[in-house]
Parts: sequence; C-alpha cells; structure tokens
Amino acid sequence: MSESGLSGTGPNGRSVTVWIGAIGGVVLLAAAILVVAFGVGPAGTMLEEDATAETDVTESAAEHPVPEPGDPYFEDRADDGSWVSYLNPRDEYRDPYLGEGSGKICVALLNEAGEPIVGESVPETTVTIPTGESIAWHTNADPFVVEYPLTDHYTRPFDGDQFGTNPDFPQGDGYFDSHCLEWHGLPEDETVEYGEARIDGDGADDVELVGYVQQTHETWDTDVDPIADAEPYEATGGAWTYEPDGSHGQVVVVLQLSESTDASPAEASDQATTDG
Repeated sequence: MSESGLSGTGPNGRSVTVWIGAIGGVVLLAAAILVVAFGVGPAGTMLEEDATAETDVTESAAEHPVPEPGDPYFEDRADDGSWVSYLNPRDEYRDPYLGEGSGKICVALLNEAGEPIVGESVPETTVTIPTGESIAWHTNADPFVVEYPLTDHYTRPFDGDQFGTNPDFPQGDGYFDSHCLEWHGLPEDETVEYGEARIDGDGADDVELVGYVQQTHETWDTDVDPIADAEPYEATGGAWTYEPDGSHGQVVVVLQLSESTDASPAEASDQATTDG
C-alpha cells in the first residue's frame, strides 16, 4: 500500500493535509475529510460555511441600543444584577398610590426573520389592546393604541428590551424591541385585565398576530423566544392577579409581518386591468 499527502489551506485558514491511500491501483479518497477540510462538495463546488440561507425580509431590523448608565433615559438597575430599568414616556404612577403593583403591556412587531422593526413597511396601521378598569386612570390606556410606523408617531418608539440575552446586561440583549405601556401604584391584590389585540389600517393584512408572552409575579425573564414562546390569548387568560410577594406582571403582544406570496398592489392592479 502506498500513500501520499494532499496539502492545502482550509476555510478557517489552517494548514490541512489529507492522506490518500492506493491499494491495488484503486485510489481511496476520503471524501468526507475533503468536505470538512476544504469545503469541497459534489462536482468540486465550495460549500458555504453557513448553509442556512438568509430569510428575505420586507423591512430591515431596527437597531436601537438601550441607554447606558449616565444616559438621561437610563433609570436604574438592581444591585444584584437581576433587572434594569429605562425611562419610559408611557410610564405613569397612580394617584393616589395604592400599593406596589406594577406592570407593562407591550407590543413587539417583527419582520419575517423574527427581528424587531419600527413598522415602516406597514404605514397607517394601528394595534389596539383593550385594558381593564384597574388601569383606566392611565392616560395611554383604555385602550392602549400603538400606531405604525413607530418613528413617525413617537419620540421614543421603543422602551422595552424584552427578548434576548447578553452577558453585559442584566436583562435583554442590549437592543430595544418593544413599545410598552407601563404603570405603578396598584394594590398588591389587584387583578389586571386586557383584551385581545386588534390590528387595523392599511397594513392590517400584512401583519400576523403571533400570540402573547406573559410573565407574572417575578422579574421578567428575557431568555425567551418571542415567536416560539408566544401563546394564544386563551392560554394567558387575558389577566393576572398580583400577590403580596409578587406584585409585578407583564405581557407582550407579538406581531410579525406575514410571509405573503401575493402580488404587490401595483402588480395586482395591472393584473386586474389585464383580466378586465
């Protein structure tokens, strides 16, 4: 048996030698090793290092970093690193202040790849969430209405980093993803209720209601997936009741752009004219 070495450089820049053995004139080539070492596939084609194709998106992800200590919109963080808070222009305190009950109702709009967006692709679109009597005093509640694009209607389009993790941040991945209504001052045995989200306007047909991510009585855990962990409205019950040692609750309404294969409005108009 004779053998020889084929040397070269792999995709990671390392020098790689693949040994080829010949027995009785038949060459035994370690094809699998070639694929791993050199990225060579069938017919000599180069395999992509990342075989996952990128998802085409209608709107690019919004990249709004959270404020850091020293920024006027940075509010506070726990000494033990369990939570962090940012100033929210839609955060209000009940007067009279009846207890430590606090919470959020948020809306997160995602593109087809699951990334947060401001909604430039769905202008003149609104999301309406009915709210119960317990927060009727809040000037942004009863109901809570979110208008898209966020950047056209709000000075602070985002205020919540509700999803993802980053070792450099107590909560979240360091980028805002949600638009929230926030409150403080409810009794610690109060029940907070909210209704099903309704999508209206020009882009309503292009937005899908994925579901609701609700967490109560504990610090919000951002290590969740906004799509995989979203539940139907019936599963959340559309409410939560505070407890003396658990006087906080949050829910995020998760929306996503529909992956439509229909023709664009212009194409549809042309088609209608042709058919007519």
